[in-house]
Amino acid sequence: MEKLLTVEGLNARFGQHQVVTAASFQVAAGEKVALVGESGSGKTVTAQALLQLNPDVALSGSVRWDGEELLGVGEKRLRQIRGRDIAMIFQEPMSALNPLFRVGEQIAEGLSLHLGLNAREARAEAIRLLARTGIADAERKVDSYPFQLSGGQRQRAMIAMALACKPRLLVADEPTTALDVTVQAQILTLLADLQRESGMAVLFITHDLNLVRRFADRVVVMRGGLVVESGEVNTVFANPSHPYTRELLASRPERLAEAPESSRERLTARAVSVSYRQRTGWFGHRDIPVLRDVSLALPAGQTLGIVGESGSGKTTLGMALLRMLPAQGDIRLDGHALDKLKGRALRHARRDFQIVFQDPFASLSPRRTVEQIIGEGLALHQPHMPADERRRRVAAVLQEVGLHQDMMPRYPHEFSGGQRQRIAIARALVLRPKLMLLDEPTSALDATLQKQVLQLLHSLQRKYGLSYLFISHDLAVIRAVAHQVLVLKDGRVVEEGPAEAIFSQPRHPYTRELLQAALPPS
Repeated sequence: MEKLLTVEGLNARFGQHQVVTAASFQVAAGEKVALVGESGSGKTVTAQALLQLNPDVALSGSVRWDGEELLGVGEKRLRQIRGRDIAMIFQEPMSALNPLFRVGEQIAEGLSLHLGLNAREARAEAIRLLARTGIADAERKVDSYPFQLSGGQRQRAMIAMALACKPRLLVADEPTTALDVTVQAQILTLLADLQRESGMAVLFITHDLNLVRRFADRVVVMRGGLVVESGEVNTVFANPSHPYTRELLASRPERLAEAPESSRERLTARAVSVSYRQRTGWFGHRDIPVLRDVSLALPAGQTLGIVGESGSGKTTLGMALLRMLPAQGDIRLDGHALDKLKGRALRHARRDFQIVFQDPFASLSPRRTVEQIIGEGLALHQPHMPADERRRRVAAVLQEVGLHQDMMPRYPHEFSGGQRQRIAIARALVLRPKLMLLDEPTSALDATLQKQVLQLLHSLQRKYGLSYLFISHDLAVIRAVAHQVLVLKDGRVVEEGPAEAIFSQPRHPYTRELLQAALPPS
């Protein structure tokens, strides 16, 4: 089998800090290779090294593309290869997409640059690619800006951009992180179809071992910048030789939610609806409903899991419940009407609810240190707290989420995606709120860290009586943590009830479809 990519003895370092050491692997034409490992293991640095995308990384060793050495090659040659021969899907679409350009324009750019398509042809191809990656109403969404799309839709736009020029190698860095299970299956099927049609090879970077089992031919396992094991997927999964690989395979989420002890309602909502106003011409407009008459009740100390496909209204519901966007309906926290609060009263109430956003890179200020980011809430809501006590609280919460206090003076860009997510969780936890909205809080974490974070959230819930609104496309995670589950589709609740009942005896066809897509392959 023809070897498209050969990596031998690859070393990468930031200054004096070595992050990848003597990594070696190969990718053949038409082959699907998965690169797995914990957050910070060097997966993304290795992938970016192939096209020398990070100017702050010093590289040595060998990266050969179709026999040509890429390390040290000129920028002009790299620009010819990037996007045309080797394309990349980045982990965080909100930071990878240009916020000033419509998604269709960003997809069309590569089509015009590398394939010579005119504007009309490029737009038509952009619409086709968006539709093929699972975006409904692609003819309208092609003119959307990134902020107007959901997290999953932005990720699919990134995938469409990467596939536009039919590259020979697709480097996919967590390409399904923000996607629900049904769309994950669609994307994997799409990538497999394209691979068969064109002989495209795929280097698939992920922390989801279930996806590796479904998709990849071979797997390369990294830890601490080292390749610790590699081989055929079936062989490695059936008989792993390295202890770390065995640890990864044993890290599936376990049921943590216990029988509820309290029935006192922490959060209630009745007939919550949200619409977005869209302009039609110079003076006209229309209201587009995205959430329709949603009602729910969340008791103290319990977790409500909110599931549904990308664009179903999950995040919109969470933002509406916590008064982060305008909504109709009655919303109450501990009996107090949140929908009636304004100004200082609303700011005061926000001490009691905190949010962990889906995209940690976009939600963490790049100009502030970890200490400043986490301590900001304490400075705002407890301004008389001494600086030494604030530092102690920040250090303690960092330790709770598995990070070290030595990281306090560092900035978000110095961390991996999973580490940034833990910083975001620490920022929410530091005020010890009554209610937390967790929007895909474990989507950027590998299996071992995901299990640790879920156990952390569970222990904090038991210790402090926290209530969680837990939004996730990962049904294994929802089953582990949720007491109640609410299933959304097209802005409506199609099913709700106790978690065990939903998972064991789903009533609605859409719920059954979600569960079927989430089942591991036999």
